[in-house]
Formats: sequence, C-alpha cells, structure tokens
Amino acid sequence: MAVKRTSDTSRVKKGAELEVEHLAEVTDVTPKQARALLRKHGADWQRLKDEAEELKEDD
Repeated sequence: MAVKRTSDTSRVKKGAELEVEHLAEVTDVTPKQARALLRKHGADWQRLKDEAEELKEDD
C-alpha cells in the first residue's frame, strides 16, 4: 500500500492555526505576522514573544 504524502505548506494545519490565533491575541500582532514568526521560530514561545514585542516597537 502506497502512503500518500501531502506537503502543501500553503495550507495551515488546524493546530497550527490555533497557535497563530493564540500568538496574535497574546502579543497583539497580526495573524500574518504571527504565522511568519511561527514559521521562523517554531514552538519556542519565549523567542516568539520577544520577536513579537520587537515587531510592535517597530510600528
């Protein structure tokens, strides 16, 4: 039996979308910014929060 693999990274998995929403709410960044931060730093929440604070300061 062949295993079908999907690697469509343009679609956000349900759990990842929840992380995007949570990060956006907690840090007051846009969902687009939150998604970019999650792609860049993964689940390192301390680093995510620090980077989000820097983004807010730049605005």
